[in-house]
Amino acid sequence: MPAAPDFPPAPDAIKPVRALISLSDKAGLEDAARTLAGLGVELVSTGGTKAAIAGFGLPVKDVADLTGFPEMMDGRVKTLHPVVHGGLLGVRNAPAHAAAMTEHDIGAIDIVWIDLYPFEKTVESGGDFEAAIENIDIGGPAMIRSGSKNHGHVAVAVDAESIGLIVEALKADGSTTLALRKQLAARAFARTAAYDAAVSGWFAGQLEDAAPARKSIAGSLAQTLRYGENPHQTGAFYRTGEKRPGVAYAEQVQGKELGYNNIADADAAYELVAEFEAPACVIVKHANPCGVAVGKDLSEAYARALECDAVSAFGGVIAVNRPLNGEDARAITGIFTEVVIAPGADDEAKAVFAAKKNLRLLITDGLPDPHGAGEVFRSVAGGFLVQSRDRSLIKPSDLKIVTKRQPTPTEIQDMLFAFTVAKHVKSNAIVYAKDGQTAGIGAGQMNRRDSARIAAIRAKEAGEAKGLAHSLAEGSACASEAFFPFADGLLEAVAAGATAVIQPGGSIRDEEVIAAADERGIAMAFTGVRVFRH
Repeated sequence: MPAAPDFPPAPDAIKPVRALISLSDKAGLEDAARTLAGLGVELVSTGGTKAAIAGFGLPVKDVADLTGFPEMMDGRVKTLHPVVHGGLLGVRNAPAHAAAMTEHDIGAIDIVWIDLYPFEKTVESGGDFEAAIENIDIGGPAMIRSGSKNHGHVAVAVDAESIGLIVEALKADGSTTLALRKQLAARAFARTAAYDAAVSGWFAGQLEDAAPARKSIAGSLAQTLRYGENPHQTGAFYRTGEKRPGVAYAEQVQGKELGYNNIADADAAYELVAEFEAPACVIVKHANPCGVAVGKDLSEAYARALECDAVSAFGGVIAVNRPLNGEDARAITGIFTEVVIAPGADDEAKAVFAAKKNLRLLITDGLPDPHGAGEVFRSVAGGFLVQSRDRSLIKPSDLKIVTKRQPTPTEIQDMLFAFTVAKHVKSNAIVYAKDGQTAGIGAGQMNRRDSARIAAIRAKEAGEAKGLAHSLAEGSACASEAFFPFADGLLEAVAAGATAVIQPGGSIRDEEVIAAADERGIAMAFTGVRVFRH
């Protein structure tokens, strides 16, 4: 590797003489440019940015005046020149660098403010392949990286917040500090890394390469968290730029600051509630649904979801798939709830929630598409796993009825509802459901039989709480998100009161499980699709 030159220590205070500015988004340009010009800083710019600065009535020099070369090749070549990069990379107090700058008439550039071509916005807005390629910035990242490498002498801004810090420092004493320049350099390198990640990810998508040789994940800080899953862990929340409606881009109307677990649970709840077309409510506790139901309206859906497991629902997260009204809000605030996430809320609902100061109310811009493309990530020691989002959708026509008894139309609807919920329950998962309402949920067990037992316990307790002489699982459909490896799990479901079972199938003991179902006169359908969630 190249040996580090023996440079003199970087000075703490740098009084800037020249700033190079090139922006796609001109917001904030006038104020910053006026401040810099007022402090005697020479402004150098290109194209539209230069025209905008001149339009403010401020003196501005064209980059071509420095390089002696005109902008060419449709703007692809204008700043890739030794005069520009020498002005950014030159270590001013290193004798050899200073001599080279003098010999070649290279003036120092002390501030560089560049926001890069809008590649991400071009892709997001549906730009075609050629438009995306033309919006890949080359000179911008090069200048940002040059200035950031030489942060001992150069202050680099890649966004409005960065230039704001520079202007604030200059207004204070006319100089930038080394500490500030290091901070800005770190931010700048993160920006170019995220930009390159966006380009490489898009290109892999264009080639339909699901597993490129190198994979980058980039995000922008949305929120620093008080802690992670536990108080002794640090935590932060980042947005990836994927415009998927949900917790990442939700407006927090009220309540305490969101925590790590709140965000994870709200995401899990909202992804599940989006699966349903009818008014629906999902109650999540520790990333698992404890109650899911549909109804004629949200108030009914909430009441039915709460019936499933009111004990677990205390302190949970609630998601709904319709805008909330006052009646809905009054129902939901009947017990302690951490977070409510919805695609809207009227003024009356907001007023009701406002009385619960600690409850976090999140409003999103629509519902996520449960069958839309995307990727999900999970870290492991020394790496991360990537997979496509589970976009599975099981329809009645997809079902293979494997038992002698055919399910009734009502049982088919119950099976599909239960299997949809099971898709969002941690494996091993068993879900009992009837009439658009979960009756019992068993999650995260090491064997499927125990999940079936736990779900049966929840259903029995729910029936007792409702004053019924029987379990809520009586007459229900049972969903298993993976095949029954033995008949024991199915037998537990039958004992709980299930009359129909839906599962992927595919076990070497399928015939044994089918025979057990036939012996007990229940209907069973295979989906051919496994929906594990670890």
